[in-house]
Amino acid sequence: MLSVVVFLPLAVACLLALVRVPDAAARWGWFALSVVEVGLVAGLWFGGPPAPAGGLRFEQRVDWIPLVGSGYHVGLDGLSWPLVALTVVVFAACSVHALGGRDRPRQQAALFCFLQTTCLGVFAAQDLLLFFVFFDLSIVGMYFVIAGWGHGDAARSALQFFLYTFLGSLALLVGFIGLYLAATPHTFDIVELARSAPLQGSGSTGLLVLGAVLLGLAVKTPTFPFHTWLPPAHTDAPAVGSAVLAGVLLKMGTYGFVRIAMPLLPDAWRQWSWVVLAVGIVSVLHGALVALAQTDLKRMIAYTSVNHMGYVVVAVGAAGVVAGSAEQARQIAVVGAVTQMVSHGLITAALFLLAGALHDRAGTYDTGSFGGLARTAPRYAALFAVAAFASLGLPGFSGFIAEFQVFTGAIATAPVAAVAVLGILVTAALFLRALQRLFTGPTTGHSVRFRDLGASELWSAGPLLALALVVGVFPGPLLDTVAPAAANVVDLVSR
Repeated sequence: MLSVVVFLPLAVACLLALVRVPDAAARWGWFALSVVEVGLVAGLWFGGPPAPAGGLRFEQRVDWIPLVGSGYHVGLDGLSWPLVALTVVVFAACSVHALGGRDRPRQQAALFCFLQTTCLGVFAAQDLLLFFVFFDLSIVGMYFVIAGWGHGDAARSALQFFLYTFLGSLALLVGFIGLYLAATPHTFDIVELARSAPLQGSGSTGLLVLGAVLLGLAVKTPTFPFHTWLPPAHTDAPAVGSAVLAGVLLKMGTYGFVRIAMPLLPDAWRQWSWVVLAVGIVSVLHGALVALAQTDLKRMIAYTSVNHMGYVVVAVGAAGVVAGSAEQARQIAVVGAVTQMVSHGLITAALFLLAGALHDRAGTYDTGSFGGLARTAPRYAALFAVAAFASLGLPGFSGFIAEFQVFTGAIATAPVAAVAVLGILVTAALFLRALQRLFTGPTTGHSVRFRDLGASELWSAGPLLALALVVGVFPGPLLDTVAPAAANVVDLVSR
């Protein structure tokens, strides 16, 4: 059944690409697929027993390239379950938003269905080569989204995105080959590699292999100083493209930390952990301060992604500081990291969908071109305010649950992580300033004739924020799912 969830969007993509269906049928077909995908994932989540400790649910193995020890191996545990669910929800929101679109809807629906399969494949893969294939294909899909449906200097931004992230994926491939060559017998199977840790005690070799893996994942996350592709890609991408890029694709990097880098290279991770922690702290502060200086709303949200993903990097870095630290604190940090991935995906996807409404109506993201927007667009103002408060980590939303655990676990393990708390203060300031500029004061500029949110815009961003509220108020089901897998990661890193 997991393979059906992964490849059903690809089948629909092929159908839409080959059959010239009417535009309306393409838009509603994509929406119907999204509903089916959400239903399938919900049915799988609630329809069976939890995964055994350190084990997988819905595991499937099929020989693929037996000569190099690589196979089609998929399965889900507490690390991948939440991200698979996040993927189908974000793509469903985008399909609702696209119901109001008029720009080549059949081609757009086919491309996003293809992209959904690549994203689900990354989170389901239990083989390094399979992970790499889906990882690389997601770059191709997002390149065409930005280049084909973007605005401004879309071609340049798409090319920059592709070259940057493709270079990162090549570094990742070098690291995967290093793991393959070190394993006896040679294999790309993630479960086998986690069990044997082939580069344990190998000294500089393990450090070099982890360095290559970290470089690839750091570009995708992105962390400072590998984030420069992100602001132009977001600024020139369409709203649904930015939502998928921020909501799902950025999670591939941080997911790789907990799925691959930490359990497969435990002693090297422990030695790199202070570097990872330092990069995370710098990303948090740099992303927040640069976002504070932005007047372009989309660039501001893009830099807050560097800030928020930095919290995840802080958590996984602290989880590698084994000496003198409590195992429970490191487990809390890893649970917080996964929760932060889910929270950021929901909230930032909603923010980008809402930011897209500004460009659709006024052709600009410049916050100085608006004022008093709350009077002419009360629904837009209300939804954006909810998203802003959710993003700055207000209690009651998922961001608070995630950041509380990240900082509790990280500070208990490495007190220097407390420096990153300043990022929350700066984030609060920049979102409050954006709310003041856009929505308060006299109605001026593009706000005068601003049309309020339509049904497709309201029902795309609204449910994402509602889910962020549900996770914030009732986090138990999510945390109970993540905790056993996080404990397993901490055990593997401690070997």
